[in-house]
Amino acid sequence: MNLARILGDAAAAHGARPALLGESGTITYAELERRAGVAAAILRERGVHTGDRVAIRLPNGSGFVAAYFGALKLGAIAVPLNLLLAPAEIEARIEASTPRLLVEDELDGDVDPLVGSLDLTGTDPAVILFTSGTSDRPKGAILTHGSLRAAAANAAEALRLGPGDVMLGVAPFSHVLGQSTGILSTFLAGAAINVAARFDPEAALEGMAQTRTTILLGVPTMCIALCEAARTADELPPIRIAHVGGAAVPVEVARAFEAIFGGEVYEGYGLTELSGVATTYVHGQERKPGSVGMPLGGTELRIVSLEGEPLPANEIGEAQFRGPSVIPGYWEDPDATAAAIDAGGWFGTGDVGYVDDDGYLFLVDRRKELIIRGGYNVYPREVEEVLYTHPAVLEAAVVGVPDERLGEEVAALVVPRPGTASNPDDVAAWVKERVAAYKYPRRLVFVDELPKGPTGKILKRAIDRSALGADPPG
Repeated sequence: MNLARILGDAAAAHGARPALLGESGTITYAELERRAGVAAAILRERGVHTGDRVAIRLPNGSGFVAAYFGALKLGAIAVPLNLLLAPAEIEARIEASTPRLLVEDELDGDVDPLVGSLDLTGTDPAVILFTSGTSDRPKGAILTHGSLRAAAANAAEALRLGPGDVMLGVAPFSHVLGQSTGILSTFLAGAAINVAARFDPEAALEGMAQTRTTILLGVPTMCIALCEAARTADELPPIRIAHVGGAAVPVEVARAFEAIFGGEVYEGYGLTELSGVATTYVHGQERKPGSVGMPLGGTELRIVSLEGEPLPANEIGEAQFRGPSVIPGYWEDPDATAAAIDAGGWFGTGDVGYVDDDGYLFLVDRRKELIIRGGYNVYPREVEEVLYTHPAVLEAAVVGVPDERLGEEVAALVVPRPGTASNPDDVAAWVKERVAAYKYPRRLVFVDELPKGPTGKILKRAIDRSALGADPPG
């Protein structure tokens, strides 16, 4: 068991087929395996041994992939770092993982490539990914060779990936989505990745059409932007599945995307601690609007109360997972591990939802994002779904803001759709007509953009709530 063999096996079976496509040209599986072998040889020359950490700070592309698999070949642990991290954030992650070295340039040179890879077990650490959050101390999730392979295989099967597929590789390779479902799932199937350094909707759509991209891997904001870009595009790509996660997909957004591109939108759910995708749809399965599908492979799912007691179908509680893709814990952080994973192996996600009678998971919201207004629970996602039905709303985020009388008040930030005429009062009134009286946003403002993370996910914790302190719309 070694994840590096995913690339090695693909090179043996599909050596002449493209592994990476994009602005830098086509790179075959055979060539990519050679580059990974060169990277491994260079890392070994620089003193990297089994169990050492290798921090990788490179953009999406062959350089990242070669360094990643090169480290794995040696039995080292890859520590991918996002390019957008601030210096203090990089320093904190370096301090926590103590890597043997930091790779910021492509590992290339006149050396004989290392052939093959070290024999390991499924429980051996392969990758450390630092989770995003609001705590001061970053937590390094330990993704093993077994957990990543299980999650990647589940995703490849659910998406029915084959050698003829091309996946959009715009999700950062430093992120679990870009690695597990992007690189590893694609290579397991012998498919190709259409590599993009960043997401620009017009350029992405043109590149997807040129490379005949069949699988979109992204987040809801990408779907929104691509629908807008499609209005003026000369050609559309042959997308058959858009696998969307990272945040809830508004029903209206999914419907619009399917109408424009013809492919199906599969909403999925995954976390760093689940090594990638844990629930989604499979071919032929009924798709239920608002659901993120069912658990994949050997993944188990349960809903528990605040006290940790399992709940029956259709009752709202915290979603917990157990199975081969769940991480064993956090790097050198036993307290965080014990707080997240119980003695039975169940990982608590902190996400609130329910399972219906058929076993489909419906996420209501993040437990931390629940708004309690005057004693009533308001789930932001429910209000956002209504906001997205308004023709003038392009993007929306609902948050709670402090209120002396009610404890919290419901507030919304809206990015208006270009070319539409509306105002905050009109949008607030639209929502008021469609939800319970305690749910509609009394404070609603239009903004030019919403803060987003490296995958395009809207970051509610980064929202400036000062703009929401004004008098509520009428």
